[in-house]
Amino acid sequence: MKIDTRKILARFRWCGLLTSATLLASSCVFAQGPKPVTPEMRQKVDALVQKLTLEQKITLIGGEDDMFIKAMPSIGLPRLKMSDGPLGVRTWGPSTAFAGGIGLAASWDTKLADRVGVMLGEDARARGVNFLLGPGINIYRAPMDGRNFEFFGEDPYLAGQMAANYILGVQSQGVSATVKHFVANNSEFDRHNVNSIVDERTLREIYLPAFEAAVKQGHTGAVMDSYNLINGEHATQNAFLNNQVLKKDWGFQGVLMSDWDATYDGVAAANAGLDLEMPSGRFMNEKTLLPAVKSGKVPEAVIDDKVRRILLTAMRFGWLDRDQTDLSIPLLNQDADAVALQSAEEGAVLLKNEGSLLPLNKQTVHSIAVIGPDSYPAVPGGGGSSTVTAFAPVSFMGGLSKMLAPDVKVYWDAGIQSPQDIFSNTHWCTDATCSRHGLTETKYIQATNQKLTSGVNDHVDNVSGSEWGDAARIPLRVEWTGFYVPKQSGVYRFYTQGVGETRYRLMVDGKQVLEETHHEGQAPKSAIVTLRANKPAQIQFLVWPMTDNITAGLGVIAQDKLIDPEAIRLAKMADVAVVNVGFGPDSESEGFDRTFELPGGQDELIQAITAANPHTIVTLTAGGSVDTHAWIANTPVLLHTWYAGQEAGTALAKILFGEVDPSGKLPISFEKRIEDNPTYKNYYEQTGTHDVKYAEGLFVGYRYYDKSQVKPLFPFGFGLSYTTFAFHNLTITPDKASPDSPITVGFDVENTGSRAGAEVAEVYVGDPSARVERPIKELKGFTRVSLNPGETKHATVTLNRRSFAYWDTRTEGWKVDPGKFVVYVGDSSANVPLQKNLTLQ
Repeated sequence: MKIDTRKILARFRWCGLLTSATLLASSCVFAQGPKPVTPEMRQKVDALVQKLTLEQKITLIGGEDDMFIKAMPSIGLPRLKMSDGPLGVRTWGPSTAFAGGIGLAASWDTKLADRVGVMLGEDARARGVNFLLGPGINIYRAPMDGRNFEFFGEDPYLAGQMAANYILGVQSQGVSATVKHFVANNSEFDRHNVNSIVDERTLREIYLPAFEAAVKQGHTGAVMDSYNLINGEHATQNAFLNNQVLKKDWGFQGVLMSDWDATYDGVAAANAGLDLEMPSGRFMNEKTLLPAVKSGKVPEAVIDDKVRRILLTAMRFGWLDRDQTDLSIPLLNQDADAVALQSAEEGAVLLKNEGSLLPLNKQTVHSIAVIGPDSYPAVPGGGGSSTVTAFAPVSFMGGLSKMLAPDVKVYWDAGIQSPQDIFSNTHWCTDATCSRHGLTETKYIQATNQKLTSGVNDHVDNVSGSEWGDAARIPLRVEWTGFYVPKQSGVYRFYTQGVGETRYRLMVDGKQVLEETHHEGQAPKSAIVTLRANKPAQIQFLVWPMTDNITAGLGVIAQDKLIDPEAIRLAKMADVAVVNVGFGPDSESEGFDRTFELPGGQDELIQAITAANPHTIVTLTAGGSVDTHAWIANTPVLLHTWYAGQEAGTALAKILFGEVDPSGKLPISFEKRIEDNPTYKNYYEQTGTHDVKYAEGLFVGYRYYDKSQVKPLFPFGFGLSYTTFAFHNLTITPDKASPDSPITVGFDVENTGSRAGAEVAEVYVGDPSARVERPIKELKGFTRVSLNPGETKHATVTLNRRSFAYWDTRTEGWKVDPGKFVVYVGDSSANVPLQKNLTLQ
């Protein structure tokens, strides 16, 4: 990364103005990465550990105040501060919001990952943060996972390289990254209870390599255990993964912490390698561990190792020698804003550009209609702990308006109502004659069916358990009953929502139309029902709240009223229509899985706008693929923007009007139907159990599509540009070698078009002579090449032993079978025009 010497000199000048020696010492210690562990460092740490009593040591391994490791003044350990990530420094006020992990992965730009990391590290130092809780690097297994937007896609090699560089950037600023969630945390559905059943070879080849790269290449200071069980044991109690794989096999020297409230047994977790329970010592505390140590159930050496890791990390990062808060770093950082914009620009993937509609021309486009629920306000990221409050996020409508005004007219309309609007706008009747508006709400004690209270609600609109007082702490059943009287005959769409672990059921005229079972996390749901004009439809909405912090919503709207007529009118008026659809913090988030289908009404919105204007551009805000079957054939342009951070609107405007050439490539396979996904039959828990069997094994994403007759809508690695590229002259040096020798893959990349652009060259390796079943090819290298029109550059990628190896369960190690291998080079998993054989001896 290029060093900005002007910035360094500016910081020297700033420090020179300080008159306080204390401020000089605390604020002018310049950022540096973690120091390597030395024998002298270990001796110092051991001496500190010996100064602590057993009670003090146990106290240290449980967090406090939600985001801190306790201070130990007697040994000079300050209180260590954490912040949620990984899209920005979330916990301590507004900050810069970068593109989500999957959008960053779509750039295939490891240098950009490093730059994002540096900016995150700086922002963390500005707020005195020691541990940034990111990056998230779980593998994208299916589109429904509510946190896919935080992660780096379906391929372990791509995820590992992006993660390692991100970590190096963060840690260069004296801040520890915290890689999460270790491991096989591939859904939010029932996340505290789900049991991921994965064979060891699949774990080693698909789900562990990104974590391995984070440890061995990125040298991450911390790792976070996940909520779920892996092969029957909670992550925090999984000694094989924590002690054997992470600490012994990979040599991890940092702190292994729990996810928040992901510890379930203090003794089991302590023995299984968990070093730090967060957010507090609920289980790993004196009450639990002190008698366990004294009885020999937990050796004191195990406790010492945990304390030693915390102190060693603090020493390596310099936290014992300086104030972590760096007052010379501005909270509003123009450098960070520029990197945030770059992350939004490079991550956008152009999936379809029929008739070369893009790029648009300001000279010929005089009006543009910006339509859709994600067009305004800005949607920088999904929901949950990664949510960043950006200082001034730019919406799609705002970005286009700023670029085009006053020369081009920009019209805007949301196009459809949100579920929350529908909840608030639905008019119910307490009886069939509609003598009174509202639904009758009755609360019962679930165990005895005793009625507690009864009343009438005008709307079921975010009715919160906190309004129910002490009664909410009793297991309840809540019923809303009444009628809905349609004004006209036709199709109606009912919407429901609950959060937490709420269970509910909606009955219309005695028939169940929607149901949510008991599990953690709820996304809004909708269902279609045909109703007759003026015929009261009987409504019964039954809710079983699980806590006093639940929310419920119920509403209905006529299908032909879904689309705002004004949106269609604007689309017809405008030269071009841009439809911004997808998800947001309320529908794609930590804590629940989302739907494969777009939220209710969005398919119809796209169909209506494309019918009104043949020059329609659809953008997707989502953490992965979505169901496109209803509209893809008639949509000329599809651009996947993921969650693009605070500069999403600026980036979109620059891409649509050709100031930036789209260069993003899919880090996932984009299926035509959810039934085509290899996890379709085994993504959710098996009936009557919490078990999720990873029956697809190694064949996740493109590995499955390569061997299957089923083909994706858009393949892994795919992405269009405004220019064109070609690959030539593949060489492999040497073409006969030992697998222990480095092998260089060389090739030329040519820009055959008329515009400057960047191409991502993807290098895959196949092993047709393997003695075990292997994928046809697997990504083992890539490089991003920027080219002017007509320019050719020679590129090289180096392969090593792991590029050819598989996990041998008999020898418990990585093995290369001698024989023929195939090296492929191209621009997606489905387009590899250069292929050459290689013999390994």
